[in-house]
Amino acid sequence: MPHDIGTIDAPVGRNPEDRQSMIVTDKNSKEAVTHFQVMERFTNHTLVACELETGRTHQIRVHMRYIGFPIINDPKYGQRKKQDFPIDGQALHAELLGFTHPRTKEMLTFQAPLPEDMEACLEQLRKNDR
Repeated sequence: MPHDIGTIDAPVGRNPEDRQSMIVTDKNSKEAVTHFQVMERFTNHTLVACELETGRTHQIRVHMRYIGFPIINDPKYGQRKKQDFPIDGQALHAELLGFTHPRTKEMLTFQAPLPEDMEACLEQLRKNDR
């Protein structure tokens, strides 16, 4: 990933060829904006923090694929071949989520530490880059 920070402003909608996946498209789409910042670089991978302005289905996964940097082990939007990392599923983690409760109108926020398998994935990348 050549940039340290950036914004992806690209509308997201259903893929007409696969109704269970989303794509960047101008047809029947909704505005989608993702801000990203590089947190750590490795030889062939990059740890990125994303902040969403919008909350579209699969937004981060679709946007990262759109700019050519898919999520590790993403079965729907990533590379066809599963990569060899000590991680269960795709390398995507929501550290902080927040929304307004629809009935009480209270702002709710939830924070979660990085899971152990993702920590192990990062350690493997750091070890391989030494």
